Amino acid sequence: MSTLLQARRLELSFGTTRVLHDVDITITRGELVAVMGPSGSGKSTLLHCLAGLLAPDAGQVHLDGGRIDTLSERARSTLRLHRMGFVFQFGDLIPELTLVENVELPLRLTGTGRRAARARAMAMLSSLEIDQVADRRANEVSGGQAQRAAVARALVHEPAIVFADEPTGSLDTLAGELVLEALVSAARDQSTAVVLVTHEPRVAAYADREVMLRDGLVVNSALVAP
Repeated sequence: MSTLLQARRLELSFGTTRVLHDVDITITRGELVAVMGPSGSGKSTLLHCLAGLLAPDAGQVHLDGGRIDTLSERARSTLRLHRMGFVFQFGDLIPELTLVENVELPLRLTGTGRRAARARAMAMLSSLEIDQVADRRANEVSGGQAQRAAVARALVHEPAIVFADEPTGSLDTLAGELVLEALVSAARDQSTAVVLVTHEPRVAAYADREVMLRDGLVVNSALVAP
């Protein structure tokens, strides 16, 4: 697979605290990478830099060969909308909307018509086995159902890359496995790259490769044994 995302010599500090130090990472199309490390090691900060949510103090981030860390905030927002998907620990669905309305939102924001967006959103919910609660609001379903809807929202517009920050951290084992299987399927079937932040070895076992951070440094990068 070809390179999709590449970061070189990333540096970032918050005040006098250095959070990332000389970080290099390369993500290929269709690859699922687990970023691991103890609390405070810089995992989420690295994810935010790779996604253009934070601008590093130094270094570069390239997506498909184009540099993104120097883009304006408006340009980065447009890039995230069209080419990226996001799954966070607690889903971050819009509580006033139903699950299907949440899932179709990225499509509607990028100009897809209402009927087509609804059909694609329902197909995604069906693939994750939660179409039966599609018309319920986010605060009316279980945590596992809400998180699967968040995964559906992240994947519905077939992004080039998905960033998942502790996506199973608030779920039981069964619900967590369903979420992880959906992310793996996206990588395998759509060649979507997935960057997964976790501290759980059980979750990292789903990845193709583990990147270990400690004190803002990459201390190891290795393929996951099958």
